[in-house]
Amino acid sequence: MKILVLHAHPVETSFNAALHRLIVERLEKRGHEIDDCDLYAENFEPRLSAAERLAYHDPRTHDEAIAPYVERLKSAEGLVLCYPVWNYGYPAILKGYFDRVFLPGVSFELVAGKVRPSLHNICKVAVVTTYGGSWFRAALMGNPPRKLVNRVLRATVKPGAPVSYLAHYSMNLSTDASRKAFMDKVAARMDSF
Repeated sequence: MKILVLHAHPVETSFNAALHRLIVERLEKRGHEIDDCDLYAENFEPRLSAAERLAYHDPRTHDEAIAPYVERLKSAEGLVLCYPVWNYGYPAILKGYFDRVFLPGVSFELVAGKVRPSLHNICKVAVVTTYGGSWFRAALMGNPPRKLVNRVLRATVKPGAPVSYLAHYSMNLSTDASRKAFMDKVAARMDSF
């Protein structure tokens, strides 16, 4: 399976970066073809320009800088996201990726004024993420990142595609043991992806 791995963390020595390396290693070991997209390493520009916004609904005028990212997304059969949750949301660079790459004609079509999801080439999705705060605190806030994955992203990909959400909560209080247990869980999930 051709899998697009999207990673969004600026620090190469972070736990999140270690998770990213583990994901790629385990998927490659299983024989998958990996398109490893480290948004920070690739210096992805997350800001949607005025020109892009004005041309947003015309697929013929999408920014040329985004075209390679669109092609990578459209050629993937699986999608794995690896990022930290910051302020109960995606890191800005990942949010910018969704704003600039999940475009009309790419992730959805507008038909008679209604949105029709169209990323049906994606047959499987996994999210690996970390939260500084506790599960309880995230739940109290409604856990927006989990909802975005389980509602919006799930609705955008192939209908019925399995979507898994692996989260290590309370990173601010994490221990070697809790991080190892989470890495073991991630490794097992990638082995069965």
